Amino acid sequence: MNIDGTSPDSLERIADLVRQRPRSLDTLPLSPVGEFQTRTVTLATLMREVTECLAQDFRHRPAQDFPMLYFACGKARVGSTALSNLFGMTGMPSYYQPLKAILRDALVGRPLAPWSVPSATEEPHIFSKETIGPYVLAESLFNPLQLLIEAGYPRQRLHLIMLDREPASSLASWLEKLISRAPADTLLRHYVVAALSAAHVASYAERQGVPVTHYAYEVSKEAVSSVRVLFGRLGLSGSFTENAVTSWREPGDVQANNARVIFPSEATIYKVPNLHTSDSAYRYQRRATTSLSEAQLEVLERCGVNAAYRASVAACVRDLGLNAAMSARLFGDWVAAAA
Repeated sequence: MNIDGTSPDSLERIADLVRQRPRSLDTLPLSPVGEFQTRTVTLATLMREVTECLAQDFRHRPAQDFPMLYFACGKARVGSTALSNLFGMTGMPSYYQPLKAILRDALVGRPLAPWSVPSATEEPHIFSKETIGPYVLAESLFNPLQLLIEAGYPRQRLHLIMLDREPASSLASWLEKLISRAPADTLLRHYVVAALSAAHVASYAERQGVPVTHYAYEVSKEAVSSVRVLFGRLGLSGSFTENAVTSWREPGDVQANNARVIFPSEATIYKVPNLHTSDSAYRYQRRATTSLSEAQLEVLERCGVNAAYRASVAACVRDLGLNAAMSARLFGDWVAAAA
């Protein structure tokens, strides 16, 4: 089994493999990749190690001690950091990919430290975001929700917010922002894997009985109304304020006025300059796609990434109850294609 190819034909075979998700994929030896991965290891081994680490904090806690966790997940570069800031602005603790941080330590054989989730008596609601990809295959294939559930986080205390973004825009962001860390052909391959792996997270949640809300980045074009609907669906209407969406800075401040986003400790290799846009509000940031080649755009269609996004659009329209006019404004031709 080979998932290292970069030709169009090999990318299609990789995409088919990720969609089918045979058990053999989990036991495939994954080779070292520079500073990102220093050991040959299987995905199954990594998942087990991270699960055991998380279980150190989870296994002895009663279900009622776990806060309600609004768990956002999607391929990398889908606006998840802005959403983390938004939830942090409401006052609840907002965690920045704590599970992938543990996975990354496992990739290089570092000691693993569990995620210390607060007690529900102290924090009844928390937010966390995880992104799939981009640098090595393991982080493009892993299922962060599975880590939580198998480690003992109660299903009834979870709500998955499934994230997505228009494929050409998010791929262009990968290639522009991450090219200093990996070659373009590697990023393209991992992007395809991550985009298709994300769909498995949503289907896994449904099988586990975890509620799912699909939330595509493009709804942030009408941020206040979309966030109001999202919070209503999550049962957080009482936490919604327009200021949390529109006002992230006090007059004269150069940084977002948000002390509740909690970042993990990560190696220097992951600190990419200008990775995140500094902003004063939650809003849509258009990404130019003119830098993408016709061949790269064709890969998105041939490998099923566009189809996966069309399914995300349809699910987002359904979950947020968007009417036809608003759906057309937000998603354009993708709505008709998803119908």
